[in-house]
Amino acid sequence: MKYTMLGKTGLRVSELCLGAGTFGEDEWGAATPVASRLVDQYAEAGGNFVDTANVYGGGLSERCVGEVLSGRRDRFVLATKYNAMTRPGDVNSAGNHRKNLVSSLETSLRRLRTDRIDLLWLHARDPFTPVEEVMRALDDQIRAGKILYVGASNWPAWEVSRANMLAELRGWSAFAGIQVRYNLLERTPERELLPMAGACDVSVFAWGPLAEGRLTGKYLRSESGRLSVENWAGDSERDTAVVREVVRIAEEGGWTPAQVALAWLRGRPAQPLPILGATRESQLADTLACLDVRLDEAQTRRLDELSQVPMGFPNELMRVPKFTRNAFSDRWQDLEHRRPAARTVADFLG
Repeated sequence: MKYTMLGKTGLRVSELCLGAGTFGEDEWGAATPVASRLVDQYAEAGGNFVDTANVYGGGLSERCVGEVLSGRRDRFVLATKYNAMTRPGDVNSAGNHRKNLVSSLETSLRRLRTDRIDLLWLHARDPFTPVEEVMRALDDQIRAGKILYVGASNWPAWEVSRANMLAELRGWSAFAGIQVRYNLLERTPERELLPMAGACDVSVFAWGPLAEGRLTGKYLRSESGRLSVENWAGDSERDTAVVREVVRIAEEGGWTPAQVALAWLRGRPAQPLPILGATRESQLADTLACLDVRLDEAQTRRLDELSQVPMGFPNELMRVPKFTRNAFSDRWQDLEHRRPAARTVADFLG
């Protein structure tokens, strides 16, 4: 397992993260004894990032993680989230505002049996709370030592960049990472979110890297899972074609489809950190083995072409050579005069 820096910070996080969304659930998830073995297995592989949320399992996940990490808390980078309503009927038990932040954070600290959260995610953007209040409230908790770093999950790119610029101008702590849904069946983050993350030096964490099990190919085999076969099979011809190609490439390389899907994701230019979910040790062993999978250029190209999505406006427009030449013709002449070494529009655009 290798490590990378979290955003502009000096915090080291492992290249694969462990999602605890199923922890603490006896019927469909991983009960505490199983969760403990999964964390052991992950740690033995060199992993150090555990991700949960205050609403997973109605709080069961945080309680389970707190118990499992007892006595070895400092070994891990511990992340949790707040935003969603936790007390039905109480309108202030949801949102990004200061009151919910403080209440949710104190509850998470108790459940997780710790005195600070290494990385606190805002689970989703609350359009009613001004971003100024959000960033200042988060910074207050960082100064109090209850949070070390903050990140944004499921936020639009323009608002993450605005929040970070505001934080930097006012001397507050900025978002060090973003969490996005990113996999071979969901590549729309490539339109705005990933370019923003690269420009702002924000780490990208990918949740749902296997598309709820779709990319394992099990639904093509009519196996059971969280999704019903009826809702999955034939739901999208494009998605089915992508999954079938993942399965073919797995057979070619002697890998599993899950390993192929994760290897493709890890090879993306944004270098996203996949958040792995598991309810069994065999599942986690399978996904951890993606570290040894290397797709060749031809295999990567096959997956890229099948899974590509329209980039939308203005990205598609800027790819039209005629438009680019016309849009920059006057400035191009000036550039030719001042920078003789630049000879292509690509050079001009950087």
